[in-house]
Amino acid sequence: MRADRLLSLLLLLQNRGRMTAPQLAAELEVSVRTVHRDIEALGASGVPVHADRGPAGGYRLMEGYRTRLTGLTDAQAGSLFLAGAPGPARDLGLGADLAAAQLKLQAALPAALAERARRLQDRFHLDAPAWFRDADPVPHLARIAQAVWDQRVLLTHYRRWSGEERAGRPLHPLGLVLKGGIWYLVARAADERVRSYRVSRFLAVETAEEGFERPAGFELAAYWTESARRMEAATRQGTARLLLSPCGRRLLPMQFGAAGDRALAGAVPAGPAGPEDWVRVDLEIESEAVAVGDLLRLGTEAEVLAPPELRRAVAAAVAALAERYG
Repeated sequence: MRADRLLSLLLLLQNRGRMTAPQLAAELEVSVRTVHRDIEALGASGVPVHADRGPAGGYRLMEGYRTRLTGLTDAQAGSLFLAGAPGPARDLGLGADLAAAQLKLQAALPAALAERARRLQDRFHLDAPAWFRDADPVPHLARIAQAVWDQRVLLTHYRRWSGEERAGRPLHPLGLVLKGGIWYLVARAADERVRSYRVSRFLAVETAEEGFERPAGFELAAYWTESARRMEAATRQGTARLLLSPCGRRLLPMQFGAAGDRALAGAVPAGPAGPEDWVRVDLEIESEAVAVGDLLRLGTEAEVLAPPELRRAVAAAVAALAERYG
């Protein structure tokens, strides 16, 4: 552990130049006293570390000194694939590996490329979760990720979206996917079918001693793309014809995403069915129960024209609300 920390300390000084003891302590998550001891250890091993005193002081390496100790461990090399997503890397238990790998990578780059890497890091940041929604708690994610990597069977206790719980179910974990800030496990169940499981719904996870063979030709990205396509097709169960006010036109993409954009692309004037500045659109919707809740979020800026059963369902919901609040 200390050898890794000394190497990280050395690479910090090489990559960033002069740093104070408190700055180094914060980066390494140790005390200032530990930093002082580690600096002494580096000096005793022949590393030319200079201490500059005064308000602008700190520790720095001798001009022109560069270390060649830039070898990456397996975990650090793997964590580089998550370099744009420090939050997910931390969820997977790779936060420290990612930080160490980035330091080693910077140290190995020529000065011009290292500066470009620092500029990219300063100017681009990925924040995966959606607005106004906290990330799912995923206490079992690191264990699941290890089982994915080791190809070990998982014994799980899982709560389905309906509330039904299934305990002791063996799964062959094939991969993890981060979608809109939500982690999903792609796994093969006892019936040999490959399914997706929301990681936050695992109530307990135990790694079995036995391993498993991955399905021949299985590709995680291809499976996920096809699975997402099927899910989207299954959820779009019909079309609603709406009248939208100017404000409703602005709200539609915010509430319905790409489906709202597609609806607006085919908008036509409302004609005699509505006010002059309103438009008529055809919007892809899910089931009637889901569509009612979604459309109510548009408030008075939209009116459902068809299908008749959806219009009646929205009217009934509005009447129930009026009675409750009246």
